[in-house]
Amino acid sequence: MSDRLLITGATGFVGRKVLAGLMQKDVIIRAVVRSGTLAPDGVEEVVRTQDLFRETSEWWTEVCSDVDTVIHLAWYAVPGKYLHALENLACLQGTLQLAEGAIAAGVRRFVGAGTCFEYDLADGYLSIETPLRPSTSYSAAKAAAFLALSQILPKAHIDFAWCRLFYMYGEGEDPRRLAPYLHGQLSLGQPAALTSGRQVRDFLDVAEVGRQISTVVFSELQGAINICSGQPITVRQFAEQIADQYGRRDLLRFGVRPENSLDPACVVGIPTPLPSAGDDFGKARASK
Repeated sequence: MSDRLLITGATGFVGRKVLAGLMQKDVIIRAVVRSGTLAPDGVEEVVRTQDLFRETSEWWTEVCSDVDTVIHLAWYAVPGKYLHALENLACLQGTLQLAEGAIAAGVRRFVGAGTCFEYDLADGYLSIETPLRPSTSYSAAKAAAFLALSQILPKAHIDFAWCRLFYMYGEGEDPRRLAPYLHGQLSLGQPAALTSGRQVRDFLDVAEVGRQISTVVFSELQGAINICSGQPITVRQFAEQIADQYGRRDLLRFGVRPENSLDPACVVGIPTPLPSAGDDFGKARASK
């Protein structure tokens, strides 16, 4: 019998790519989506809700019935607002309600999505051993979810993995983010206003992010996991790579925008080694 996976955030920037990876396996996928949202293609079971973060643990117990693994990707993520939004508190509370329902339903595994911003960013190069020191409402709520779930779920005999995401770009990205802004300006032959671009970052295509998370889902990995490239690159170099697709580095206007005094100088992840997706899938299910 195929395992049943429950996923939240399947229609989002990251979720669409994770879903693509999940669908490569012989599993049944149950997606929780907002009312009025189109169901993701290929999903066998769809549960609709006005706001999944306002649902009770009893509601989640029913939704998690017969589920082997929960993949929780949903969170408030409006660019320019999410870092300090009060919605992060609702997301934290809703995540804990989901976890309580998952426990009551007897799920085997819970995989959540965290952020590199949970770490003490002063270290620059961040491993899963780097101390946590969140500095925004978003990162604090994510860190709180990780700390709570890492205690609650294992005690309920549920495997728990927390995928910390770094800087992402790619298909389906919000147009207000850096890469779509650059593509939009350069494709029109318009100048792109940027900061100095000296910031060092860890960028990874969202398609690869989705592949790595789906690998984690089908593995027995537990605890914090860095989903990143491990390759440092300056924002300037990243912008120049995009500009080279149009042959228009001359349109990049570095230093036009003011620097953000709170923006960390360097954020680069030390990747967590991942198993091959196929090997651990079989091992995990054979051990049930």
